Amino acid sequence: MEIANSTIVKEFILLGLTQSRNTQLLVFVLILTFYLIILPGNFLIILTIRLDPGLSAPLYFFLGNLAFLDVSYAFIVAPRMLADFLSEKKVISYKGCITQLFFLHFVGGGEGLLLVVMAFDRYIAICRPLHYSTVMNPRACHTFLLALWLGGFVHSIVQVALILHLPFCGPNQLDNFFCDVPQVIKLACTDTFVVELLMVFNSGLLTLLCFLGLLSSYAVIFCHICGSSSEGKNKALSTCTTHVIIILIMFGPAIFIYTRPFRALPVDKVVSFFHTVIFPLLNPVIYTLRNQEVKCAMRRLLRWNVVCWMDFIS
Repeated sequence: MEIANSTIVKEFILLGLTQSRNTQLLVFVLILTFYLIILPGNFLIILTIRLDPGLSAPLYFFLGNLAFLDVSYAFIVAPRMLADFLSEKKVISYKGCITQLFFLHFVGGGEGLLLVVMAFDRYIAICRPLHYSTVMNPRACHTFLLALWLGGFVHSIVQVALILHLPFCGPNQLDNFFCDVPQVIKLACTDTFVVELLMVFNSGLLTLLCFLGLLSSYAVIFCHICGSSSEGKNKALSTCTTHVIIILIMFGPAIFIYTRPFRALPVDKVVSFFHTVIFPLLNPVIYTLRNQEVKCAMRRLLRWNVVCWMDFIS
């Protein structure tokens, strides 16, 4: 049967984060306030790394891309969720749902691979410092960046291809505030056991393997740092600790959502909410607060902007 004929459902109804109107308005105000405070900070991080010549090392190149990916990830879900809080009927078209799902996994997959690249960068810098400038040259950094975007695309297109071959001919209520694989699959008018296994392998198993690999690599790095007597020991320890915090924040909810059979649990929406709306914008901020060079560069950029503004109005 053709896909166009097997898919009768043209739109999905999002049941949202909560059914309580008062709770919706409270969450709306809290998220909007959070975004108005944190989002400019993320843009400032990107701008600072872009403009400050002192932040040209691969570490900061990847941090700037992390901030960009996190901002992009947050924009996939949050704006629509905020708009739905003010709407009585929360509807998303079938094509819009597939598009949201594609970009969610495209950016999310790319970010996961970026954290792997950042771990490799720290390993070379700390465990093989004499080879660092050779291995992590600008060409290699851009190659890594291209590879992680390509990897995110492949991961996402597999998800979308599997869903596009499912027939949707009956129920159209998604028990969530956005379109994601577990909820969409459950609405298909066919047995989805095999598809669920493929999805768990594509998302869950790969996420778990990346997570375990990252923890193992940082364990090796920490052992090397603890056995070292160099003067940069504290700085390296602080940087790697921050990376591990970000890994736990990103991979923890993803493992919970994608490595188990797609059965709804009461905490699913809360975990998805923090995973897609709150944590992405916090990742670069957490890193920046623990990195003295970036904080100093941001202060210099802000002072320079203030001086230019004062000169302009005087």
